Amino acid sequence: MGTQRVGVTPEAADLLRRLRADHDKPLMFHQSGGCCDGSAPMCYTQGTFLTGSADVLLGELEVGTPEPVPVWISKAQFDYWSHTHITIDVVPGRGAGFSIEGPTGHRFIIRSRVFTEEETADLAPVRTG
Repeated sequence: MGTQRVGVTPEAADLLRRLRADHDKPLMFHQSGGCCDGSAPMCYTQGTFLTGSADVLLGELEVGTPEPVPVWISKAQFDYWSHTHITIDVVPGRGAGFSIEGPTGHRFIIRSRVFTEEETADLAPVRTG
């Protein structure tokens, strides 16, 4: 199966389950590359944010929703972060941007770490949109 590039904390998984129930639609993330929304992971209902050939699928989160939550990143940003494992977490506060958790009083953030040499050798392949 290979080393996974993305993970989720239990607290973020809880919020994703609530958002899935509230919106009654599958969810997705797109990891921002900066600018207006900083470098926050943006959560959308699937189909609201369109991915394409300039995006890379980092992985899919199994959080207890009817379907996995795909996590996308722009190819340019992936080139910078390809050596890091990303964990999606949640903290109190209100983030900027269009991420759907805003009204909940929480915001998604990322925590990252560099892959070990062993993990790098075992990385799962990625695909583009």
